[in-house]
Amino acid sequence: QVTLVESGGGLVQAGGSLRLSCTVSGQYLSTFGMGWFRQAPGKEREFVATISWTYETDYTDSVKGRFTISRDNVKNMVYLQMNNLKPEDTAIYYCARTKSPDSTSRWDYEYEYWGQGTQVTVAS
Repeated sequence: QVTLVESGGGLVQAGGSLRLSCTVSGQYLSTFGMGWFRQAPGKEREFVATISWTYETDYTDSVKGRFTISRDNVKNMVYLQMNNLKPEDTAIYYCARTKSPDSTSRWDYEYEYWGQGTQVTVAS
């Protein structure tokens, strides 16, 4: 059973920073891709960032230059460093693992395991 647990969310002022962590248990990250998604109140879940097992990354345009996704395959963890946060970044943030090894995707249906989410609130 693969389990993902996010942490690091909270309340921050606009312009501030947060670092989200995702702890994966039950299976090594190995060659699976990992992603971060978010869901704001009243909106659909959206892609934020993804990282392959070869450390290739992809970001949605609105976070490029501000967010950085990284992974530690030894610790079995994935991170999302978020800088220069904006009120529009307010959402529940979820980490997820791809269904297939050696893959990454911007589409949530390509991910099999999800965490319970962590709330990020950015005050203006």
